[in-house]
Amino acid sequence: MDDLTFIFLTERCKGTAIFSLVGKVNNTGLIEVPMGTRLREIIYNIGGGILGGKKFKAVQTGGPSGGCIPEALLDLPVDFDRLTEAGSMMGSGGMIVMDEATCMVDVARYFLDFLQYESCGKCVPCREGVKRMLEIVTDITKGDAKKESLALLQELAEMVKDFSLCGLGRTSPNTVLSTLKYFQDEYQIHVKNKKCVAGICKELVEYFVVEDKCTGCGACLKLCPQQAIEGEPKTPHTIDPSKCVRCGVCRDACPFDAVLLK
Repeated sequence: MDDLTFIFLTERCKGTAIFSLVGKVNNTGLIEVPMGTRLREIIYNIGGGILGGKKFKAVQTGGPSGGCIPEALLDLPVDFDRLTEAGSMMGSGGMIVMDEATCMVDVARYFLDFLQYESCGKCVPCREGVKRMLEIVTDITKGDAKKESLALLQELAEMVKDFSLCGLGRTSPNTVLSTLKYFQDEYQIHVKNKKCVAGICKELVEYFVVEDKCTGCGACLKLCPQQAIEGEPKTPHTIDPSKCVRCGVCRDACPFDAVLLK
């Protein structure tokens, strides 16, 4: 974007905007910034960067009906037109920062689950379309989706956007459409490989112990709620997949990073 375009946009969208900056960012809270402020400045200068020094992955703006904006668009100026062009919106002024450990498919599922209850039910595209989108995305997170599921999800989301009667219905597919556009690889891995690289979708992950790293300290064994971990003190432990509920407690408890995801 050249300087003249930037000046034009800031002149068109004057004043300031208030956002609720939350998520995987060091400084959370309400912020007020001039229209046209870039996302990078908001997240890294005002927000203090990503928690724990992790890598930025996406930011959702506009509330539950907003879209997810990837790292490639961090220099996007925040205003009504540019956010809409990117597949998101100003909306309610929400700004949720996500790090590398976030599963974008699960993010879409989470907000669709919320939006189905917000629909007034007056028009069929919103009332039934959001429910059907949720069913498809839920199947994807469980490893039950077919190769045709992504094309159907895309078509359904565009239909809901084009034919719903009100603003909520027309914006409800934003999270789906933006994640399909910017994070298509994650959807493909879920559908084709039946894996969730972020380790969020429980049905698609399995924990195991790396013997060379495990010291047999017993930290994971003591905290496992299902008694799925076996092993003697000072010897490598093992995880029984038939008992494991994939809660991740063992991975968080291990001081030697010996518990990994398959």
